[in-house]
Amino acid sequence: MTAPLVVLLHGLARGQGSMARLGRALRGAGFDTISRTYPSRRHSLSELAGEIAEWIVEQAGERTVCAVTHSMGGVIVRHLHDPRIRWGRIAMLAPPNRGSQLAAGLVRNPVFRWYYGPAGAELADGSTWPAPPAPFAVIAGTRSLALTNVTSWTMGRRFSKDTPNDGTVAVEETVLPGMAAFAEVDATHTWIMNDPRAQALVVAFLRTGDLLSVTGR
Repeated sequence: MTAPLVVLLHGLARGQGSMARLGRALRGAGFDTISRTYPSRRHSLSELAGEIAEWIVEQAGERTVCAVTHSMGGVIVRHLHDPRIRWGRIAMLAPPNRGSQLAAGLVRNPVFRWYYGPAGAELADGSTWPAPPAPFAVIAGTRSLALTNVTSWTMGRRFSKDTPNDGTVAVEETVLPGMAAFAEVDATHTWIMNDPRAQALVVAFLRTGDLLSVTGR
């Protein structure tokens, strides 16, 4: 039986290099991975999903496909209901599944719209996004302030002190009905994919469909 192919989808205004360390961890655990930089700032969510779907079909063929996503990558995978893709499992890192409070507060700002583009503006409201196309786990970050996450020093201050967040996305914004598993890690939004515990959780979910072996629940 052919092992699934794991697709790595980066977040808004990032590139495939941001998922490189996670990719090495997955390959070390025995998974085949593919990744690419997609034009996250230039197109709408549906346009990006269409482009990425064609790439996945070309790369995967008849193989089962799993996905590991970061931030907006998790929103895009929710739009990948392409019947040509044979989905396995999806692990989402810090996804703004309910839309982004920060994006909603800045969506009318012309600089925000210029820099983050159509998809960035769409993150303000997640009420019409489809459910993920396969069983999925959500892994949320809880480190709200970090030197390596510039957003946490600026936009992240918009969160109240009583709102757990990763400096960019609130924990409650990651939660989505139908989750197969959920966990929190002490990591910032920008680099949650490099957190060793987050990587262990991803590996566990892709292997077993659960997080029990890592969380101890």
